[in-house]
Amino acid sequence: MSDSRRLVIRFQQLTEVPDWVWDRTDLEFLCVSDNRLTGVSTRIANLTNLRALDIAHNAIEAVPDALGALPNLTDYLYLSDNRLTAFPEAVTRLATLRYLGLTDNQIPSVPDSLAGLASLVELRLYNNGLSALPNSLGALSHLRELHLSNNRLTSLPSSIGRLGELRVLDLRNNQVTEIPESIGDLRNLLYLDLRANAITALPDSIGDLPRIQKLDLRWTPVSLSTPSPWIAGLEQRGCVVLR
Repeated sequence: MSDSRRLVIRFQQLTEVPDWVWDRTDLEFLCVSDNRLTGVSTRIANLTNLRALDIAHNAIEAVPDALGALPNLTDYLYLSDNRLTAFPEAVTRLATLRYLGLTDNQIPSVPDSLAGLASLVELRLYNNGLSALPNSLGALSHLRELHLSNNRLTSLPSSIGRLGELRVLDLRNNQVTEIPESIGDLRNLLYLDLRANAITALPDSIGDLPRIQKLDLRWTPVSLSTPSPWIAGLEQRGCVVLR
């Protein structure tokens, strides 16, 4: 991407994006992070060549429907550290988006329309108020990393076992009490972080994960119980088990 198609306006204390930016229809990369933006103009629809958008670290409370109609927004969308109180429905229409960052907001739930993000490879939702995940999570068949730490989750949908490409699952510091048996279907999982949850027992299917390299059980009730036989099997295979 040539420099002429990149625009970065950071640390300028902006409360609005300058109007002339929306006339830059050639832009492929736009970064207006670390300002004081409270919203995004509907004129963003003009940026039909945009591949990557960074509007993190602002005070944005909502995004317009027009954002979901950007045909080439495929590389990433950063919306972290804003004031979002709901998962933006417009975002779920970005069927070719590969990376989505929505961390450090106040999002209590994720809609079933999450399934619309069919190309997503990495999803970051940590530091929100999430209490549940939809069954549609299992539709994200290309997902490799799922970051959910520091939320209020008490369980996982059984559909998580359909994430066949998942490598990283970070559930640290939630309120999860049990893990579904279907987690054993994550044949490519490398790293499972269950620290600081309320888990008292684990499914034996975790012992069948063929590629698991690290299992973190610290600060959970299960870490104090008698280890399951399959945990020793994982360690013999070279998996690091922290408990």
